[in-house]
Amino acid sequence: MGVIGRREFLGGAAMVVGGWTQAPPAELGFGRDPGGLVEAAFAAGELPGLHGVVVARHGRLVAERYFDGADMRWGQALGTVRFGPEVTHDLRSVSKSIVSLLYGIALAAGKVPGPDAGLYAAFADYGDLASPARRKLTVGHALSMSMGTAWNEDLPYTDPNNSEIAMEMAPDRLRYVLTRDVVEAPGTRWRYSGGATALLGALIARGTGQSLLEYGRAVLFGPLGIDDVEWTNGFDGKPAAASGLRLRPRDLARIGQAVLDGGEGIIPAAWLSESTKARIAIDAEVDYGYQWYLYNGSSGGSPWIGAIGNGGQRLTVVPKLGLVVAITCGNYDRPEQRTVPLKVMRQCIYPALAG
Repeated sequence: MGVIGRREFLGGAAMVVGGWTQAPPAELGFGRDPGGLVEAAFAAGELPGLHGVVVARHGRLVAERYFDGADMRWGQALGTVRFGPEVTHDLRSVSKSIVSLLYGIALAAGKVPGPDAGLYAAFADYGDLASPARRKLTVGHALSMSMGTAWNEDLPYTDPNNSEIAMEMAPDRLRYVLTRDVVEAPGTRWRYSGGATALLGALIARGTGQSLLEYGRAVLFGPLGIDDVEWTNGFDGKPAAASGLRLRPRDLARIGQAVLDGGEGIIPAAWLSESTKARIAIDAEVDYGYQWYLYNGSSGGSPWIGAIGNGGQRLTVVPKLGLVVAITCGNYDRPEQRTVPLKVMRQCIYPALAG
């Protein structure tokens, strides 16, 4: 490992770093060094707010780059952070996809109700809220964010009228979600909802008798060799299922590798197959599974499985290419939160492969 530009990178002879086996780009089918392309694009001002990029192919680490920048912890400013391989980063809504993995593990252990189970039946202590319309909702509707209930996260997360912020400010997080009116038939339209993930997190915690962080350490993070993990608590003192996870980018990529490899005996392969099936369309190119984004390849390029978070956090798994890319950024609530990760992939990673 050497040093170039802003921070550590991979290059040269194979070695083990952070639990990964390193390999030179050319050995894994890259015509150019993707890390070098990231470095050049950042220096040219094309990737503002980028904090980290980790690239792996065929189970080996190809490149990583880190850049200093202003960051937050679940909305609280941290100032300028010197990022590197050992520094954790907010993953925001990437957390939702990790909740899906934990749900699948708990499901295989018989600790949570299945996707076909009634959602309100799973929260019997809120039985007073189970109206006829709400009784039609299933756990699967929460998993696919197609509950059909009133929810608006299109507003900035600084706005108290944003439904996720209102949920966090409510005296009872679960009651807030479960009291939302049914405004359309469940399963007919995708509506982005941190509340859906909050319900899933509660099912996991109730079924296992452990917090999301405790259970995650026992069944996912620990078995994958991930020892530095945090899950920020919401205002009710419990882990914020939808957005509170913090990991090192290398470890996020490690989870992506496990997804690519069929779960590695840690995540049930059957659940990965089910959770990454298209359940409902977001638009013509992207579908949603069970807390995963799924690009269908209709506009070119290989289909991918993705986890996406506010600020530019992204995990991309491209099965046909054997590729895993973890990206972290600090562009919270900014327009470039969407464009920077796309530029990394389109201007740096894919062109390096094509070269």
